[in-house]
Amino acid sequence: MKKSIRLSGLDCANCAAKMEEAVRGIEGVEAVSVNFLTQKMVLEAEDSRFDAVLETAKKRIGRIDPDVEVGV
Repeated sequence: MKKSIRLSGLDCANCAAKMEEAVRGIEGVEAVSVNFLTQKMVLEAEDSRFDAVLETAKKRIGRIDPDVEVGV
């Protein structure tokens, strides 16, 4: 499954790169791309594990920048 996820409040290109790297390390992630300019993350993971992967991604993103809201 591949989804585009809004990252509201993302205001740092360096943080976007850190988020992409952190999400890439989650087991089950097939591909991830964080675009600072559009404030979006494209996440691709197995259908059966997508929700669990997304929850883990939200936690990791929150540790990097607590002000970023992750929405689908």
